[in-house]
Amino acid sequence: MLAAGNAAAGDTGTRVNVDNGFAAQRDGILRELGDGKTYSEIEATDREKVKAALARIATVLDQAGGVEQLKEQQKLEVFNDQELVNNILTKAGEDSRLVCKRTKKTGSHMSSNQCMTVAARNRAAEESQDMLRRSPPRQMPKEGF
Repeated sequence: MLAAGNAAAGDTGTRVNVDNGFAAQRDGILRELGDGKTYSEIEATDREKVKAALARIATVLDQAGGVEQLKEQQKLEVFNDQELVNNILTKAGEDSRLVCKRTKKTGSHMSSNQCMTVAARNRAAEESQDMLRRSPPRQMPKEGF
């Protein structure tokens, strides 16, 4: 068995397990990469790495005739590509998760929903912190004036 125990299909996103219907998994991953929702926060370079790794796995499995016929070097290559895909998709899936908060604007009693992906929320927090660091400190007025 090539798949690691924590890399079972269906944990926190689509994962690759070559022991368990690889062609269907590959098609599902490619569909999710293209839908713009499931992995909305994946970087273009990571997207290409996933596609290339899936293509390499498919080629090796087709040439060997299945998982059982893989030689040791091929098993190693497939396992490494499998782990690469699993790691990238797990992170992208976590970053792409949509989180909604109910907020009230200052001075208002009206609530509204504010929905952002985890990655977008983290970017907004970092940008706010950077803006505060770059702004010059305010001087307190001197007493007696």
